[in-house]
Amino acid sequence: MGDEWKELYKKPQEYPAQDTGPLLFYNDLIIDHFTHPRNVGELENPDGKAVVGDPSCGDQMQVEIKVEDNIIVDIKFKSYGCPGAIATSSMMTELSKGKRIEDARKLTDDDVVIALGGVPERKRHCSLMGVAGLLEAINDYLKKQRS
Repeated sequence: MGDEWKELYKKPQEYPAQDTGPLLFYNDLIIDHFTHPRNVGELENPDGKAVVGDPSCGDQMQVEIKVEDNIIVDIKFKSYGCPGAIATSSMMTELSKGKRIEDARKLTDDDVVIALGGVPERKRHCSLMGVAGLLEAINDYLKKQRS
């Protein structure tokens, strides 16, 4: 076999430096929602509940809602994820709390991103978890209402 393997294995310092893309920039509002997330925790006897995400890739979230007279009167989330995931989930709770179910179901990822003043493009996919969790929690609530 000889020394061919030496060409296949190089020490890290022997690899050329690579551009990893643009640096992430979080604005002050995103940093605030990440360091002081709103509505974190669990509800006692939630009316709707969802768990979304994929723990194998690093992001997972639980969303719980309390509904009275068709209005989301309380919402809580627990998230395991990056700053973008936590900030967008926090903002999602702020945007959906106090809304009628029909209006909360219309909330989009773009609404959350705009409310935060933008999210770095490489982290935009993180915003999908919050809205997905909200919609699944609402669907869980509606399913319980039908049965």
